[in-house]
Amino acid sequence: MAESLDIRELNRLIEQQSAFVTNLTTGMKGVIVGQKHLVESLLISLLSDGHILLEGVPGLAKTLAIKTLAQLVDAAYSRIQFTPDLLPADVVGTLVYSQKEENFQVKKGPVFANFVLADEINRAPAKVQSALLEAMQEHQVTIGEKTFPLPNPFLVMATQNPIEQEGTYQLPEAQVDRFMLKVVIDYPTLEEEKLIIRENIQGRLPKVLPVTTAEEILKAREVVNQVYIDEKIEQYIADLVFASRYPERYQLGELKSLINYGGSPRASINLAKAARAYAFIKHRGYVVPEDVRAVVHDVMIHRIGLSYEAEAGNVTSEEIVSKIVNKVEVP
Repeated sequence: MAESLDIRELNRLIEQQSAFVTNLTTGMKGVIVGQKHLVESLLISLLSDGHILLEGVPGLAKTLAIKTLAQLVDAAYSRIQFTPDLLPADVVGTLVYSQKEENFQVKKGPVFANFVLADEINRAPAKVQSALLEAMQEHQVTIGEKTFPLPNPFLVMATQNPIEQEGTYQLPEAQVDRFMLKVVIDYPTLEEEKLIIRENIQGRLPKVLPVTTAEEILKAREVVNQVYIDEKIEQYIADLVFASRYPERYQLGELKSLINYGGSPRASINLAKAARAYAFIKHRGYVVPEDVRAVVHDVMIHRIGLSYEAEAGNVTSEEIVSKIVNKVEVP
């Protein structure tokens, strides 16, 4: 009985805290037409303290979505446009010699903000991409001999154009694994496209005003951490990740030759965190299997290494994740 009361109390708490989620969603809808999945994914990464990677062809409002979210939250925002000649110091900062003081002074880079938009992250070489690694994982940056903590909340939102395009550098596996979600964005529907044309030719783009603060987001994160995950759900999450490592144990022998490596323990952690945030967005105090299924593609597609055989047969990681989700038993 105590547990049911706790859940009831938690639901009440979530109702109070998740009011700003509705405000954020409404604010995003005012600027971005459609792309419901994209907006939800941005909220999940914001609430579960994870970083997000958006992939799609140019012109699908990836940058606009991130910029709008940053404007809706009253917090520091910076944008880094990645180019082939960018240097690590341009991202994290560097030591500058001051003639007046006769010593080296730290000049902090654009990574010192609550929201960092890494635009076209796959246009810069690996050394620059790796400069973001410490910042993303440790929430700190080392410049010279000193280490500086980054502000809280700290969220890296990166965009990339599909790899096939010219002049791009593929992200290293270690870097990709640090992104909680990878969201592949598709074209809008015909009706949405007409609405986009109408709004743009009339020049009716609304002014974005802040609807929440960084403090409120940190408070909401504490509530998200209280969302109840049952042992059966934990088992389901572990099964999904293990099926990507040892498909033959789950009667998925045909996938063994297609997968080089499966999801890391980070996949399991992020799957649980994202499912919790999704339950919170849906105003629920507990996680159900549908929450896990709703986020599993975004959490897993970039963590599965495809073999040459899979690439030759044009098999995508999305198809592999779908097969795993359809096969693994739901509690």
